[in-house]
Amino acid sequence: MLALGCDHGGYQLMKDVMKYLDENNIPYENLGTYSEEAVDYPVYGKKVAHAVAAGTHDQGIIICGTGIGISLAANKVKGIRAALCGDVFSAKATREHNNANILAMGARVVGVGLALEIVKAFLETPFSNGQRHINRVNQIED
Repeated sequence: MLALGCDHGGYQLMKDVMKYLDENNIPYENLGTYSEEAVDYPVYGKKVAHAVAAGTHDQGIIICGTGIGISLAANKVKGIRAALCGDVFSAKATREHNNANILAMGARVVGVGLALEIVKAFLETPFSNGQRHINRVNQIED
């Protein structure tokens, strides 16, 4: 199951992501925020990160205005590899090479169409399990 989180800047794009997930029968839990009322992005980045790190959720998607702040907050949680992606190639590469477990996006950076392609690529691309990539992920985790 996916854990979803966003701030007010990412709220509208997250609604589009949830519609895509619903249409494709991909289970998720929305951990907030639930409106465009101003909130602090670290709260929601960390909520998703803790859910993924605890193992209650397999992966996460987080969105703020740029994706930068929310990804920085999520990456403070041990075991989290949140990758900010603004293109499909990066979404695929971070899954294949980094085994990223959270996708971060910037709602003011990517449009809806591109965002949904990024989500699709992230969710459908497996980790390569190549030894060099395993070694590098282990180095990130140390």
